Amino acid sequence: MNQAITRSSGAIEAENARFMSGVYRWMTFGVLVTSIVSYFVSNSYSLMQTIMTNKILFYGILIGELALVVVISSMINKLSAMTATLLYLFYSALNGVTFSLILMAYTQESVFSAFMTTTIAFAGLSGFGYVTKKDLGPVGTFCMMGLWGLIGFSLLSFFFPSLMGARGSWVYSIIGLIIFCGLTAYDTQKIKNSNVIGNEGTEEDQKETIMGALTLYLDFINLFLFILRLMGGKRR
Repeated sequence: MNQAITRSSGAIEAENARFMSGVYRWMTFGVLVTSIVSYFVSNSYSLMQTIMTNKILFYGILIGELALVVVISSMINKLSAMTATLLYLFYSALNGVTFSLILMAYTQESVFSAFMTTTIAFAGLSGFGYVTKKDLGPVGTFCMMGLWGLIGFSLLSFFFPSLMGARGSWVYSIIGLIIFCGLTAYDTQKIKNSNVIGNEGTEEDQKETIMGALTLYLDFINLFLFILRLMGGKRR
């Protein structure tokens, strides 16, 4: 009896490990797509000029990114696995376009340094979320409340730019970094625990994988942006 339970527990753990490997693989592929697109756009003077001078195109890209995240998140059950995957990759590519504009403000050395720091931090935080037996639900709730506060502060700063002065920007970045550190660990645990055991290799399993990849991709990207804000050297 105990041996059967052990085997069952081991099988569940093995399936979870394969599921999370797929999540990490697609998340990494999304980051790679973003990096490649960002590199090529930033090295194309004509593309950069077109995006920066065409406000309709620029805001269209930003709205398109937001719309894609909403569509994937809210309609994942209605989408096919292939459609969800293609939308995720398209979102990653669009993100690369906007990233090319952001990264132009920083030196290549600081971008690379921030990226490596993010990679190490993400690996540690996500690894902790994967192996810990402690319920990280309270951490996730606290971080989500903080995230809404951060969004509210960002919107307020559009009307009162002085809020994002040197000190305000530094505090904003520190808080943002703390929030996404917590969300990375929490989301990893949540994704692992949400895996439906027994549906491995099915259409639903692939959609679960893409949804998990998108969640961790967003955590990674935001970690990177806040780390870059804090330690990035700007071009003169």
